[in-house]
Amino acid sequence: MKKIALFVVLTLAAVNGQDVLNNDSVVKMTKAGLGESVILSMVQSQNGKYTLTTDELVNLKTQGVSDKVIAAMVAKGSAPSAAPPAAGAGASSASSTADSDLPKNADIGAYFKKAGNWEEMLPEVVNWKTGGVIKHMATVGVVKGDVNGHVDGAHSRNSLASPVEVVIYAPEGVAITEYQLLHLHENGGAREFRTVTGGILHESGGATRDVIPFEGKRVAKGVYRVILPKMGAGEYGFLPPGASGSHSSASIGKLFTFRLVE
Repeated sequence: MKKIALFVVLTLAAVNGQDVLNNDSVVKMTKAGLGESVILSMVQSQNGKYTLTTDELVNLKTQGVSDKVIAAMVAKGSAPSAAPPAAGAGASSASSTADSDLPKNADIGAYFKKAGNWEEMLPEVVNWKTGGVIKHMATVGVVKGDVNGHVDGAHSRNSLASPVEVVIYAPEGVAITEYQLLHLHENGGAREFRTVTGGILHESGGATRDVIPFEGKRVAKGVYRVILPKMGAGEYGFLPPGASGSHSSASIGKLFTFRLVE
């Protein structure tokens, strides 16, 4: 009897020394003569990694493992391996996944993906003139607040191909809906466009003819991912809010420009 008791104690110690229980552990405890309640308690309280195919379940039964212990092994094997995330952890995990595909150490501005890498969309200077001063851009009945933008150079230094993916890091308190996507027109070695001040779009006077609707998805605080709609080849730019400066007759601002080659 002493030998049997010693064997049981040594077996239990060996099982406890394992990181996780498995089928062999349970069979070993059963063969050692441990009571069903003891084995059941071990299965329920210890980490376990069990093989629970039909053949293995039959083998466990053949080796003398009780139905209650087998049922506990099945329940343990079906349980999640990790505790559910705390409140807000799911959102943090999703955010981390999204963050992994964002420009690293980015400042406020616009970034485009090219050949799988993020590149900064450096802004260009815009010269503004109000009220149809650039005559060839003016239309009959100029709406108050209409402005004409003039950018030096025939083409943007940023050359892209469809589909275009852009990430915009907006200033604090600024939403993506305050940005405008504009179509620029080449003219005499420069690019020009027409829009309105303050981000308030008028339907008359031609002020919205160069404004292209787009949607941006918020992926982090102040960070928006934009997949651009199908557009033809040409010159384009993102106009940040307030970029038209003052409402004086002439001022300067900035525009995040790019050239679409297809």
